[in-house]
Amino acid sequence: MTDSFGPMRDEDADGDVAGMGPDTGTSRKEPIRVLVVDDHALFRRGLEIVLAAEEDIQVVGEAGDGAEAVDKAADLLPDIVLMDVRMPRRGGIEACTSIKEVAPSAKIIMLTISDEEADLYDAIKAGATGYLLKEISTDEVATAIRAVADGQSQISPSMASKLLTEFKSMIQRTDERRLVPAPRLTDRELEVLKLVATGMNNRDIAKELFISENTVKNHVRNILEKLQLHSRMEAVVYAMREKILEIR
Repeated sequence: MTDSFGPMRDEDADGDVAGMGPDTGTSRKEPIRVLVVDDHALFRRGLEIVLAAEEDIQVVGEAGDGAEAVDKAADLLPDIVLMDVRMPRRGGIEACTSIKEVAPSAKIIMLTISDEEADLYDAIKAGATGYLLKEISTDEVATAIRAVADGQSQISPSMASKLLTEFKSMIQRTDERRLVPAPRLTDRELEVLKLVATGMNNRDIAKELFISENTVKNHVRNILEKLQLHSRMEAVVYAMREKILEIR
């Protein structure tokens, strides 16, 4: 795999990038404004030449790393940021979040040689709308830009299959956790949990149960530890969902 464009080697039945169908045909009064970000000047120039042939796409700027991309995005407010993942000074994934802050309307497409699953997941979590490998053909770049500008997400087929595999694993892990019996709370802990659910604070619970406030704190802490939760509200929601507790 190289930084230059070549024929797409991993296509779906219609030869389209995953999630990409025929051109939507949406008419736009203004061209789609694109910021090109890549640490290879020759690759950036190649993209500019390719996209210059598209009447509805305008390259408004370029950057050689993530730090420069954030500054350019703030100044230019592009519709699309076409950005590499791994670059010096600041990588594309790290720059995603900052770009979304300075140019909230900009949509980010990662265009990279990296087929690492971790990069794909991190890019999506950071706010990228597309993740394309540089093996795609030149005309598909323009099609992808149009699709993302119209609200679609774009992922290269080989990466989409990895994403689906991870989703299946997540669902399986969730199902396995559901098979594990809910932790058993003591009668006293259930009493405390019911009073927490009514909105009582520790002092009121202590008075209601004729125990010390410190004992109530200990019970609440034990409840959270048993349920592996972080707050009183999470404990109540969990208890209701698992039918440990029903509030009428």
